[in-house]
Amino acid sequence: MDAAEYLKQSSCLSNYGRPQVAILDFGSQYSHLIARRVRELHVYCELYSCLVTAEELEKHELLAIILSGGPSSVYDEGSPHVSPEVWKLIEERNIPVLGICYGMQEMAYVFGGEVEPGLKHEYGKSFVKRVEGCNSQVFDGMPESFQMWMSHGDKLTKTPDGFKPVAATDNAEFVAIENLEKRMWGLQFHPEVTHSPLGKNIIENFCVNIAGAKQDWVMTDYANEFIEEVRLKVGDGHVIGAVSGGVDSTVAAVLMTRAIGDRFHAVLVDNGCLRKDEAKNVLKRMREDCGVNLRCVDAADRFLDLLKGVTDPEKKRKIIGTTFIEVFQEEANKIEKEMGASCDFLLQGTLYPDVIESISYKGPSATIKTHHNVGGLPATMKLKLIEPLRELFKDEVRELGIALGIDETSVWRHPFPGPGLAIRILGEVTKERVKILQEADAIVIEELYRSGHYRKIGQAFVVLLPVKSVGVMGDGRTYENVASVRCVETTDYMTADFYHLPYDVMGTMSSRVINEVRGINRLCYDISSKPPATIEWE
Repeated sequence: MDAAEYLKQSSCLSNYGRPQVAILDFGSQYSHLIARRVRELHVYCELYSCLVTAEELEKHELLAIILSGGPSSVYDEGSPHVSPEVWKLIEERNIPVLGICYGMQEMAYVFGGEVEPGLKHEYGKSFVKRVEGCNSQVFDGMPESFQMWMSHGDKLTKTPDGFKPVAATDNAEFVAIENLEKRMWGLQFHPEVTHSPLGKNIIENFCVNIAGAKQDWVMTDYANEFIEEVRLKVGDGHVIGAVSGGVDSTVAAVLMTRAIGDRFHAVLVDNGCLRKDEAKNVLKRMREDCGVNLRCVDAADRFLDLLKGVTDPEKKRKIIGTTFIEVFQEEANKIEKEMGASCDFLLQGTLYPDVIESISYKGPSATIKTHHNVGGLPATMKLKLIEPLRELFKDEVRELGIALGIDETSVWRHPFPGPGLAIRILGEVTKERVKILQEADAIVIEELYRSGHYRKIGQAFVVLLPVKSVGVMGDGRTYENVASVRCVETTDYMTADFYHLPYDVMGTMSSRVINEVRGINRLCYDISSKPPATIEWE
């Protein structure tokens, strides 16, 4: 199933009626951060390609539009631009617009301003000074000079008619502009990044004070709305759901159970690549603590047979994704026979970052990888998707889990990918290598809990490398596998920094893994950030 077909199939149960701020993505690495900052204000927003049609935007009640930054130059041939029809829609509805970096230049370019390459590029911290006597609404409650983050080579050299400058830096005269009649504001800097300490004030001034957005995006309401809508959508039917035991699938499963009770059939597929004792522990937790109607399908041999000889990560994901759907379809057929009722829907715990990473935009946001829940589904899939979390970031999912009364241990559990350990074993996946990784992973997670670092980390796991190294154990020489520990700090999983784990904890992990896990004689620690690296290795 390609991305376009996925979008037709998938459903979080329509948000067309929910007032929203639309963010048009021109390919900036910071676009998702704009969405995060708006959501933090409890204002609902969605991210779209800058090439989105007016027909699509017309379906929504738009409170405001934010144009993101981007790597292109507005004057270059082939650079992305908002369509004339969208600009017409903006004018007709009198929608306020905020352009950020490339977004400001796009606005200026369209309305007759001039954008040129700067004599020197401006990257990093810069002090923005408000124009003397200027009382622009976007700067309400802010000092005359403040620190913001710059990341641009081009700059505005002439404002369009009707626009006036409201802030500048030593390097650029037009760092912020506005046109009150058109309700348009432009910023050359990035208010969405953490290096812009007062950036959130600007975004709040625009979304809440100028656009009039209500700060009513709360998870309790979201849960109640989903429960009501899913009952209408499913009717008397049955739903089958993928459950891995992670926070995403747990919250999705509890939400669906609240909506339709035992007509939701949760399925835990043991693909032979789960963590140590995972199937047993998940069954106990989901059935006893969460009241979810869960069954476990042991398909380990089926998956491992299909993965024999496969080393390419994309092929692994496709094989696992396709086989998952086949297993679900088979279980749905069994449920239909057992219950004498149809099972036409599939629940998945897809999150918003999954959607952003997996669906290509032309120009903006190129595909990083095929996510196991998005875009990698087979075209023959008969089940209709229901994805209650696909518009939520990870911290919002946890907030929703707490609102649903799920215990904190489950809510704060680190994410575990659908393909499981198969994408944490670089190279071929075999039963022997899975066993090695299971043991090493269990030790690392145990030590993170023991040392009090688990809750401080966004995600932690071990990767088994397709590399062997020489070692010495006792009086003998060894030639065994190398493994790497990956721990990251993150809230939205779109960007992440490696976690600064204390050396003594690393030392304990290394000592235990090398001594207790037969097959590993060297343990490394991954200090890569995202970007440029991804969180998972495959």
